[in-house]
Amino acid sequence: MLRFAWLEARSCLFAVGVFGLLAVSSVVPLPVARYDALLLGCLALTAVLWLTGVETRREVLVICVFHLVGLALELFKIRMGSWSYPEEALTKVAGVPLYSGFMYAAVGSYICAAWRHLDLRLVGYRPVLTAVAAAAVYLNFFTHHFLPDLRLLAAAGLVAATWRTWVHYTVGGTQYRMPLAVSFGLIGTFLWIAENTATFLGAWRYPDQADVWRLVHLSKLGSWTLLVSVSFVLAAAIRHGREARPSSSPAPELASAA
Repeated sequence: MLRFAWLEARSCLFAVGVFGLLAVSSVVPLPVARYDALLLGCLALTAVLWLTGVETRREVLVICVFHLVGLALELFKIRMGSWSYPEEALTKVAGVPLYSGFMYAAVGSYICAAWRHLDLRLVGYRPVLTAVAAAAVYLNFFTHHFLPDLRLLAAAGLVAATWRTWVHYTVGGTQYRMPLAVSFGLIGTFLWIAENTATFLGAWRYPDQADVWRLVHLSKLGSWTLLVSVSFVLAAAIRHGREARPSSSPAPELASAA
């Protein structure tokens, strides 16, 4: 468990850096608007991790793609009033600060880094079917404002698409495995915890947090779990297309972890 925790911590360096910037910017006086400073800080963080070799070129590419995917979702959700960024800044477009895309990019960075540090391998992965299910999940984040919310149906489709898909990972020379759908749930849980921390630090606000901070609703845990599937499919396609190919047989030395 200690070895696993260490590998996970190494995989979260970009996310930790972003949260560090949020924390510091919330208490330290800044010469520019906070959201502008956060954008500059995230760009500098990306450059430092790349130049020092912590992030590879492909992982930086994933960060850029996730930044764009996140911004598209942010622009729509802000317009629909799902949450808000109350502070003023020069780098806000239609109410969305440009730094916000890096919070989505942190998820993609984690998945790519964990893939490398834990030597992930997929067994029974169906890339096209899983991508279609993830696309339906992403589309529902937009359409549920106008049409019936189909997230439960999208979640069922995702479970069906990943049924009997295992993710194998290595810790201390021993291989373990868990269902891919379970890994989505575990990552989504930690993202919900991170979201509570981020809103407490003023990264953004939900309508019920306008006057006083409150715990983020548990329904967001399910939303994050679903969004992880989108992140995973993109990371598998961009960062590890070769490793994401289906494998017919597991490694000979394998322990089971659920």
